[in-house]
Amino acid sequence: MVTEAPSPWNIANAVTVLRILLVPVFAWALLAEGGESVTWRLVATGIFLLAALSDRVDGHLARSRGLVTDVGKLLDPIADKALVGAALILLCWPLGELPWWVPTVILARELGVTVLRMVVLRYAVMPASRGGKLKTVLQIAAISVFLLPLAHLPGWFLVVAWVLLAVAIVVTVVTGIDYAVQGWRLRAAARRDPGPAVA
Repeated sequence: MVTEAPSPWNIANAVTVLRILLVPVFAWALLAEGGESVTWRLVATGIFLLAALSDRVDGHLARSRGLVTDVGKLLDPIADKALVGAALILLCWPLGELPWWVPTVILARELGVTVLRMVVLRYAVMPASRGGKLKTVLQIAAISVFLLPLAHLPGWFLVVAWVLLAVAIVVTVVTGIDYAVQGWRLRAAARRDPGPAVA
């Protein structure tokens, strides 16, 4: 008996799309009043956490209701990257709270993995690995602390933020290399066994 594939138009993917739509709202809140308002920084942090933590919601819905689709597997990491990318870029410029190399290293890895996923899509879909999920959690934690109005908080908040970010960068680079190896193996395996020709 062949089970019908779930439609990409489902509640789990709708939550993922909502996460993507929250990105510009988050950016607007972060930059309100030049990024110096305690209130707006807290609002921006709240929106960021809402968008980030809802990642578990769409994942749970997809798995528990049998709504896992290739579209969802592609959109989910894109939603994560859009949110993290917006936060890193804005914290770097115009806010000047992160050095330029931080978003450069992280976003270069994220862009590289996204392109890799597109390239190997003809062979297989590469879902987020456990290491990739850990990387995302560390990035979210570090960025969340940086989004807080640190100038009005004890100095140890900044120390915690940098420790988290340093660990996140290491995991980001290591998992990026792992994805590259996976992509190369998938491509090599497909070339060895291309399967039946499509008419």
